[in-house]
Amino acid sequence: MVGIAAVGGALSGARAFMDGLGPLDLAAAEHRSTIVVDRDGRLLRPFVTVDGRWRLPLDPSEVDTDYLKLLYAYEDDRFRQHGGVDWRAMGRAVVQFATSGRVVSGASTLTMQVARLIEPRDERNVAAKLRQIARAAELERRFTKDQILAIYLRLAPEGGNIEGIRAASYAYFGKEPRRLSHAEAALLVALPQSPELRRPDRRPDLARRARDRVLDRALAKGVLNAAEVARAKAEAVPTGRQPFPVHAPHLSEQLVAERPEERVHRTTVDARLQTSLEALAGARVQGLGPKVSVAILVVDNATGEVHAHVGGADYFATERAGSVDLARAFRSPGSALKPFIYALAFENGIAHPETVLEDRPARYGAWAPENFDQSFHGTVTARRALQNSLNVPAVELLGAVGPARLIARLKAAGAEIEMPREAAPGLAVGLGGLGIRLVDAARLYTAFARGGETISLTWRRDEPGSETDRHRFVDAVSAWYVADILKGAPPPTNGAQGLIAFKTGTSYGYRDAWAVGFDKRWTIAVWVGRPDGAPVVGLVGRLVAAPILFDAYARIGTPPETVPQPRDTLVATSTTLPPPLRHLRRDIPKTVSAATEAALAISFPPDGARIDLGLARFGPEVAGPLALKALGGVPPLVWMVNGVPVTTAGSRRTAFWQPDGAGYSQVSVIDARGSTASVRVRLD
Repeated sequence: MVGIAAVGGALSGARAFMDGLGPLDLAAAEHRSTIVVDRDGRLLRPFVTVDGRWRLPLDPSEVDTDYLKLLYAYEDDRFRQHGGVDWRAMGRAVVQFATSGRVVSGASTLTMQVARLIEPRDERNVAAKLRQIARAAELERRFTKDQILAIYLRLAPEGGNIEGIRAASYAYFGKEPRRLSHAEAALLVALPQSPELRRPDRRPDLARRARDRVLDRALAKGVLNAAEVARAKAEAVPTGRQPFPVHAPHLSEQLVAERPEERVHRTTVDARLQTSLEALAGARVQGLGPKVSVAILVVDNATGEVHAHVGGADYFATERAGSVDLARAFRSPGSALKPFIYALAFENGIAHPETVLEDRPARYGAWAPENFDQSFHGTVTARRALQNSLNVPAVELLGAVGPARLIARLKAAGAEIEMPREAAPGLAVGLGGLGIRLVDAARLYTAFARGGETISLTWRRDEPGSETDRHRFVDAVSAWYVADILKGAPPPTNGAQGLIAFKTGTSYGYRDAWAVGFDKRWTIAVWVGRPDGAPVVGLVGRLVAAPILFDAYARIGTPPETVPQPRDTLVATSTTLPPPLRHLRRDIPKTVSAATEAALAISFPPDGARIDLGLARFGPEVAGPLALKALGGVPPLVWMVNGVPVTTAGSRRTAFWQPDGAGYSQVSVIDARGSTASVRVRLD
């Protein structure tokens, strides 16, 4: 009876002791580093915790199985069988201590170690051990074995401010813990027992001895054979810490700032491509001066996902303002926006790729634009003018399109534009007289690969593009005209003719060099310059930015895909074009007074109209094709829909067009003087 009473009293006392501990506080154990990962989960950049520790999230399935075998063999080979306390090991340890007078083997299980890590205590006495036992039992009730193991893998101290196996693997070996050598795994198993004393970056000799003891234990328990242990012991111990990854640093900082409560930010970036382009940017600026930087973007045209975002050449270089994300800085694009002028001219029936333009001296008030080479090329086609980035033809086309219309279209397509302080956009915007960001230039250029429709860029895997993020800049035919022209642009010395369509730009005073290229799958945008906007001798888009563009495209590793030609494309030469399209400027017939002739306008359909295809009529009773009507202008008139001439004529100011399906269409009319009028309608 006395024995039973003693046991009962002991159990009652143990229960009271456990009840007096209160609930286990797991809040501290949940603190972990914020990380940014690529599209496949590869680490781009980790951030320290609020208390300055590296504690990276990790699942046991992401750890090398050999490490787990060594961990169990050295720390707790019955981890999967016991209930938090290995009473067999506990009894053995007590007997060994009683007979030898010293600690021969430990009895602390992984679960008990987790309890000590969650509630760290300096005391090492019977009360502290009882507390660990009680907490271990509580952990086993609340969590699965894998969950307990995950907490240990995340919290195990590995020296200094390094906690957890993943952080230690990066700090000492520069890699994920998925594939560790036996020597590396043994070192990570040994460190938590005495992390400060065994730190390999401070005491490599003690770290080696501790590692070798783990290997000896593994040999004794049959986890490793003698040859494997010998090879592992011959491997050197790291004597320093390696830096944690800092890839896509500008993007990482922005994503974390947007959602500071999240611990894992999953991006659309491809780590392989990102690191390759970061190396490319760093290598290219070496010959450009100590204050020059490079920004590069790679966009998937189908989804708008950004697969690489290089915000600068060197994040840590203060002389290059490395911490500034230059992909989001407003800079002058030079001639990089000329393709959008031509696209609008094509859409509005003002010109065709084979329309003849004049590259001759011209003056617009006090401004006389000149070409980059300070020469003039005379009579050229629109195709050649754009391929060679001639300024006078581009300015003349912009005058016909209208600078305000260009800016409005760019903004409607989702681009942010920074304008100089003046009353209204002038013709100089066509040659770079505005500010635009590289991210917006890339978005705009996706229109040429997507049939005239831009798509918003996305950097997060959990934010796919939606239909509302797509904006039509021009019709499909006009977009293809530009793509076809730019594919024939003269390439840099490291590029092949016709590999990709591309355009370069150089801002006034050699402050910014641009190159944007695309095929059906990818759009790549490159900017080169000084972050402070100072001029750089020789900073020319074709000579500096274009070679980087072609190198970046080569690193994607996929063959180029041609942008498909739309069905209704007008393929012609300068001599076979409809007469109003053969030349941009035509003389007014002598029998007509320009002063008295009414301005050309489309009276039907009105701009922005929605038309039911089943009710398209000419007259109240006669069903048939859609009637197109014009007012003013100088006959004969040429009608075009989506860049294709309408051949069915009615009266001098009427034509009939048979739509081939629903959707948006651009209707244009051109008179004998080259004047144009356009409307945009939707067919339902």
